[in-house]
Amino acid sequence: MQVADALREDIKKMKPGEKLPSQRELIERFGYASQTIQNGLAMLRSEGLVVSAGNLGNFVGDGSAPTIDVREEINELRSLIQALAERVEALEARSTLGGV
Repeated sequence: MQVADALREDIKKMKPGEKLPSQRELIERFGYASQTIQNGLAMLRSEGLVVSAGNLGNFVGDGSAPTIDVREEINELRSLIQALAERVEALEARSTLGGV
């Protein structure tokens, strides 16, 4: 998410068709693993903000991908995960107290 969010801000200042930094440059910039960078780019591709041209690299898209509010879905999933984590923690606490 952090990679996608940062690149989203960069893309706002760019024109469709402009080349994005290489994956190696993004790894150096963010300090994340290659797969993390790829995941961020994939998210932006699904939003139509980035188009991939194989070995030529990634370019700013025109935003014409189907619009779905991915950010809202992600936030909902984060809330669900947090609620589940709290339930697991409560169950673990009960089990250490001899309640289960």
